[in-house]
Amino acid sequence: MTTRRLNLLLAVVPAFSIVQFTHAADAWKPAKGPLTTRWAKEVTPENVHKEYPRPQMVRENWMNLNGLWDYAITPKDAEHAHQFDGQILVPFPVQSALSGVMKTVTPDQRVWYHRTFKAGDLADGERLLLHFQAVDWHTVVFVNDKKVGEHKGGYDPFTFDITKALTGYDEQKIVVGVWDPTDQGPQPRGKQVLNPRGIWYTAVTGIWQTAWLEKVPAASIHSLKIVPDIDNEKVHITVGTSGAGKSAAVNLTITAKSVRETTTSMPPIKLGSGKPGQPIAGSVPSPSLWSPDEPNLYHFTAELVESGEVVDTVTSYFGMRKSEVKKDEAGVNRLWLNNKVLFQLGPLDQGWWPDGLYTAATDEALEYDVIATRKLGYNMARKHVKIEPARWYYHCDRLGLLVWQDMPSGRGPGDVVGDGKTFPRSQFEVELKAMVDTFHNHPSIVMWVPFNEGWGQHETESIVAWMQKYDPTRPINEASGWSDKGSGDVKDIHKYPGPAMPPIEDKRVGVLGEFGGLGLPVDGHLWWDKRNWGYRTYKTTDELRQNYDNLIVNLRPMISRGLAAAVYTQTSDCEGEVNGLMTYDRAVCKFDFEHMQSIHAPLYKPQGSVIVKPVVPTSEKEAQTWRYTTEKPADGWQATDFDDSGWKEGKGGFGTQETPGAIIGTEWSSNGIWLRRTIEVSELSGSLQLRMHHDEDAEVYLSGVKAIATSGYLTGYQEFPISPAASKAVKPGKNVLAVHCKQTRGGQFIDVGLIEVIEKPPKE
Repeated sequence: MTTRRLNLLLAVVPAFSIVQFTHAADAWKPAKGPLTTRWAKEVTPENVHKEYPRPQMVRENWMNLNGLWDYAITPKDAEHAHQFDGQILVPFPVQSALSGVMKTVTPDQRVWYHRTFKAGDLADGERLLLHFQAVDWHTVVFVNDKKVGEHKGGYDPFTFDITKALTGYDEQKIVVGVWDPTDQGPQPRGKQVLNPRGIWYTAVTGIWQTAWLEKVPAASIHSLKIVPDIDNEKVHITVGTSGAGKSAAVNLTITAKSVRETTTSMPPIKLGSGKPGQPIAGSVPSPSLWSPDEPNLYHFTAELVESGEVVDTVTSYFGMRKSEVKKDEAGVNRLWLNNKVLFQLGPLDQGWWPDGLYTAATDEALEYDVIATRKLGYNMARKHVKIEPARWYYHCDRLGLLVWQDMPSGRGPGDVVGDGKTFPRSQFEVELKAMVDTFHNHPSIVMWVPFNEGWGQHETESIVAWMQKYDPTRPINEASGWSDKGSGDVKDIHKYPGPAMPPIEDKRVGVLGEFGGLGLPVDGHLWWDKRNWGYRTYKTTDELRQNYDNLIVNLRPMISRGLAAAVYTQTSDCEGEVNGLMTYDRAVCKFDFEHMQSIHAPLYKPQGSVIVKPVVPTSEKEAQTWRYTTEKPADGWQATDFDDSGWKEGKGGFGTQETPGAIIGTEWSSNGIWLRRTIEVSELSGSLQLRMHHDEDAEVYLSGVKAIATSGYLTGYQEFPISPAASKAVKPGKNVLAVHCKQTRGGQFIDVGLIEVIEKPPKE
C-alpha cells in the first residue's frame, strides 16, 4: 500500500446501527453564563484550542479533534445514546458556558459524545492513535461500534490504538461515554462539587482537554523521561518505544536553545545513542541553567533507528536545573535551586475560568496567568488540587515560573487496585503515579504536594516514601497545612491572613503554604452578586494594597529566621471567592505591577540575620497600663498634648474572654474603645514596627501621626509596618501611643506594642 499523508476531515454521516443522532438547528454559540473572559469572543468551532497539545513530544502528522461533537445526557446505566440532544464544543466541559451546553450532570447520568472523521490510507504497519489529554472521569470509547478501551482518571492523558477498528469506508465514527460521580465518589476531583459554595466550585464532567489523532509507524516512540544532572553536566534521557525490535537504537541530538521568546538554532550536538528503554547519559558542557530569571531550554530530537533507517522522530526540550532541600551555612534548611538558596514566593493558583471552568478559553488565556504572575513579581505558583494541560507547564517552562504541583484531592483512598499492599493500592495512587509520570520532565515543577489540609489524606508516610523513591529529583511536601505526619522534605503550615512560620526542624524545611486571602469585590466582575467572600474583605483598592504590603513586610524577618517559601491566596477570584490578585474574568488586576515587583524584590535577596528588640511591650507577658475611654472623645484625642486626665486607667489587653488569642487585663464589651499611653523611646538603629492583636477594626497613632489603619480581626499577635510619616514623628524621649478599636461582630480585643527590627547584612 502506498504511503500518503493521513487525511482526517470532519464529516456528517447518516444514522448508525447503535445510535441515532440529530444536529442542533441553530449555529453553535456559548451559553449565557454569569461572567466571561475577553478571550471568549475569539472561540469558534473552527479554531478552538488548535495548538499541539503535547509540547514535550512533538510530531508533525496529527489531527485536532476539538470542535463540534454531538452530545447526549442519559441515565448512567444506558449502554449508548439512542438520540443526541444537540452539539457541544469540545474541549469545554458540559457544565461550562463555552461548551454551548452549560447543564448540570449528576452521578446518576452519563454524557455521550459522537463525531466522525475521514481516514486516508495507512502504510503497511502504520497505526492510528486516538489521544485524549484529559476526560473527567470514567471514559469508555468506541470506534465504528467497537470498544477500543476505557480509562479512569480525570487529569492524565490516555491513548487507544484504533487501527484495527477502522473500516474501509471514508467516514469513521467515534463515540465516547463518560461517567463522573463528582463529590459523591472517592476519586480525585479537587474542588469540584455538585452544590458550589464557599471554596468549592462548579463540577466538571467529560472531555475538558484536547482530543486528537496521530499517525505513527509500526515501531515508534511513545515516551521520554528526562533527568538533568547539573553537577556532572549531563542529562539522562530514557526513550520508551512500541513495536521496536531487539536491534533498535535511539539517537539524541540537541538542535537549538531558547530563553523566553527567543529560540536560537545551533549546530547539532549529539547527546548520545543507546537502546530503547535504557537511560542515555548525554553531556551538556557548561550548561545554561534553567531558573525563573533565565529559563534556558535545550531543544532536541529523538530518533528511533531500525536496520540503519530512522523510522520515527520526535522533538522535545529539557531544562538543566536542580531542586532540593538542604541546610545553609547556619544549619537552617532552605529550598535550593541550582545549588543556591532561593526564597520562593507565589500565589495559590486554582486554574478555574468563569466561561470554561477547568478549561481556559484559549491558549493565550492559559498563558496569561503565567505572564501576570511573573509581572506581579512572583517566582512561583502553587497549582492547587488541579492538574493543568501540558501547555500550561510549557508556558511556565518558557517564561520561568516555578511550580509546586498539588495532587487533586479526593475523599479517601478510593477503589482498591492490586493486592492492597504494593503501589498503587488505590485509584488515588493510580492517578498520583500518572501525574508524576506525565509531568516529570517539566523543569518548572520543583515540588510535589500529594495532600492538602487533610482532604482525603491517607497512608501519608507510605505514599510520601514511595514518591521520594520514585522521583528523587524534587522535594516532597507531604501535606500542605494541617495534618502533618512528620514525613517528606517540607513542614508546611497555613495561616490566614498571617504571615507565620513553622518551627525550625532538623530534617525538613519550613514553608507557609497558604496565607493572605485578602478580598476585594469588584463590581461588574463578580460570579455572584451577594455570596462573595475573602478571608479578609476590603472596600477600596488602597486599603487592600496597604494590608497586602503589611503582609509582605512581615515576611522579610521570617525569611532570615528560616522561612523558605510563602504562598499567597490567590491568583484570581474564583466563583464566590474575591481574594484574587485579579478578578475572575482576568479583566482587572487589583495590584500595581511595578509596585508589586518592588516590594517582592527584597524577599529574593540573600538574607542576613534579624534582631527583634521590644521598644514598648504588649501585655502578652506583663499587663501594661493605659488610659482609656469607651465614650467618643473630643477631636484631637490622638495628639501628644491632648488632656486625657479624665479617662479611666486600666491594664491591657482590653476585650472579652472568649476572643481567640486574647489576654484580658480589662473587660471591654462596648462598641468602641480609645486608648492612650505615654511611651519612652531611645535612639533607634533599626525600623519601628507595631506588634498588635486587634479584633476588629483598629487605628494607631504615634505622636499624633497615623501609623496604621487596619480592618477585620486577628486570632493572635502580629507585626505591622508603620507609615513613614509616623516613623519620622517618633523622637528619642517621650512620645504618645494612641489607639482606637471598633467592635463590628463576634469577639473583641485590642493590645498594641512597638518593636525595633534590626537587619544585619549577610556574610560575603
